[in-house]
Amino acid sequence: MQNSPCSQSCAIVVTYNPDITALLELSAQLTKESDFIIVDNGTQGISSIVESITAYEKCKAVICLDKNEGLAKALNIGIAWALERSYGFVFLFDQDSSLCDLYVERMIDAFFDASEKTASDIAAIGPRIINPQTMRQTSFKLFSRFICRSDRKVPGSSSHYIADFLITSGTLLYLDALASIGTMKESYFIDNIDLEWCFRAKSKGYELIGTDEAILYHAIGERSSNPLVRAGIMAQHNPQRSYFSSRNRVHLYSVDYSPAGWKYRDICRFIFKSMWLLITSRKRKDYYRNILSGIKDAKLLT
Repeated sequence: MQNSPCSQSCAIVVTYNPDITALLELSAQLTKESDFIIVDNGTQGISSIVESITAYEKCKAVICLDKNEGLAKALNIGIAWALERSYGFVFLFDQDSSLCDLYVERMIDAFFDASEKTASDIAAIGPRIINPQTMRQTSFKLFSRFICRSDRKVPGSSSHYIADFLITSGTLLYLDALASIGTMKESYFIDNIDLEWCFRAKSKGYELIGTDEAILYHAIGERSSNPLVRAGIMAQHNPQRSYFSSRNRVHLYSVDYSPAGWKYRDICRFIFKSMWLLITSRKRKDYYRNILSGIKDAKLLT
């Protein structure tokens, strides 16, 4: 594993009822540059496609869980696998993401370049996210600021940005940092896992960096004709998913390492989004039940 920085990396792709075509396309992209593993969260019949995935040269394992254990636990299983084999970096991917050319090389180069320009150690670096449905770019946000909150460049860099949050898919983690920060919070199951981990990393003094050197094509949430969703102002998920989103964000309001700026903004956003769903959705009763249950259960999280 000493030949090149890329040879020190392993990608972790978490799947659940995946689109097989998209998964194989991602596997083909990854095998050009990096070892990778698949952690499947209890998909029925997943064994029927294992042979197609392991045909890719750099697929090192397909770990099939008996049931859906949640995104956080699946990621942690993959991270533990990589740590046991002494990788230096892991890439985290959803099953439906698509990469620019030389994605792994670009991201690792960006990590080392940004490391020379920052005073603190970097825990993770994220790509520029582009929604393939709208071609809208996602900015790198700072929650600790009230003005100039987006795309604030690292001093001395034209393509790296200081960030308080990176979405899970596409992110490069520096594994040495996990000894201090810890891994993903498994009790969150699926939503806001990346927020919680990023807030924890920042509270430990680590930097999070976004970069324009690599692009990930990835859609957040479900397709919708609603103009707010299409504009990227808010993501839309099904009513069951709103339970986890509500529960986890309310729990995050109570932890001392969540930025105050994020709490104030997100409380307003949560109220607005909940009202929007309860007024406009045909599934308003389901949303009401799940949002209310999530708020009540937030106090049970540890």
